[in-house]
Amino acid sequence: MADNLEETGGVRAVKSAVRTVELLEYLAARQNRPARLRELSEALGVPRSSLHALLRTLIKHGWVRADASGSMYGIGIRALLAGTSYLDTDPCLPMVLPFLSQLREQFDETFHLGRLDGVDVVYLATLESSQYLRPYSRIGRRLPAYTTSLGKVLLAERTPEQRRGHIPETLVALTPYTIVDHSALDAELERTRKRGYAIDEQENSLGLRCYAVALHYAEPATDAISVSIPLARLTPQRELEVVEIMRQVQTKIARLVNPMAGGHVWL
Repeated sequence: MADNLEETGGVRAVKSAVRTVELLEYLAARQNRPARLRELSEALGVPRSSLHALLRTLIKHGWVRADASGSMYGIGIRALLAGTSYLDTDPCLPMVLPFLSQLREQFDETFHLGRLDGVDVVYLATLESSQYLRPYSRIGRRLPAYTTSLGKVLLAERTPEQRRGHIPETLVALTPYTIVDHSALDAELERTRKRGYAIDEQENSLGLRCYAVALHYAEPATDAISVSIPLARLTPQRELEVVEIMRQVQTKIARLVNPMAGGHVWL
């Protein structure tokens, strides 16, 4: 058993469990792009023989699926069931969704609920505008926190020391507008903190400007809501109107969730 354990930050980690998690996360991040054994082995740094045995076990239990030839691998249906269970048992999601629905109906824009998880923001809900429908669902999608309005407003809630675990050392550009300089990011987060809401200026999707406010039912906030608006139909008046209503909703959600959670929300 000792050979199956390694020291990781003072915690003894089971290598097989770590490999399993890394494999599932890698496959999930690829979405609809299956991977071959060689590609998985190189990406994860795991010998093909060991990885093949792990894949066969996960296929048997439904966490990984393979094509008819058995040479291409993707995430399995069990991952969907586990993710759905997380959403079904989340204490805040059912209280936030009606507000998102009202916002979508009022403005007919796309609204999101996201949660900070490590260096990423994970999308827990997306209500699409009738004017623009994505060909895929954002639910469960991860994006670097520093590239999104959701992530930036949550980073701005934290002290520089608290942010360290949520901002990678190297900032990678997703678009030409992504902030990739740490000093510039710090300045943007300070502006966000003072302003009370975050702006994503085409930093992860070209042609879109996004606004986000944090939801204060945890301290510091872990969740935020945002709106994505195509620049082609964004006016200064619409910006002011949308941000003002979102800040009103921010207050309403805090008043609703905090009493029902007794001041303690398990996130």
